[in-house]
Amino acid sequence: MFTASSQLNVTLICGPTDMRKAIDGLCNIVAYDLKKEPCSEHIFVFCGRARDKIKILQWSNNGFWLHYKRLEKGSFQWPGIEDEHLSRHISHRQLNWLLDGLPLHSQEAHPHLTYRYHDE
Repeated sequence: MFTASSQLNVTLICGPTDMRKAIDGLCNIVAYDLKKEPCSEHIFVFCGRARDKIKILQWSNNGFWLHYKRLEKGSFQWPGIEDEHLSRHISHRQLNWLLDGLPLHSQEAHPHLTYRYHDE
């Protein structure tokens, strides 16, 4: 199971990506199409045209991780490319929703709470 720190930034690559691409090909998309640094504190998430495969590119100190998930049935609720934006930032929570088959703006999720025991 893929787990990542909630401190990492998550960048979703909108629209379909050729899932034949490996680390170098995905790094090229990040570096040249998005003009972002692949070796950064970001997780870059890609989805195939059929929306049944996801690849996650992650830099870790001295090398890349490439996480891959293929659904045997069903598809991911993946956003298309809108308003010429090739990517969008999402929360770690939204990434978990996508991986679980939910849309980015799930109405069924519990709201985020910030609770304080003491007023300051």
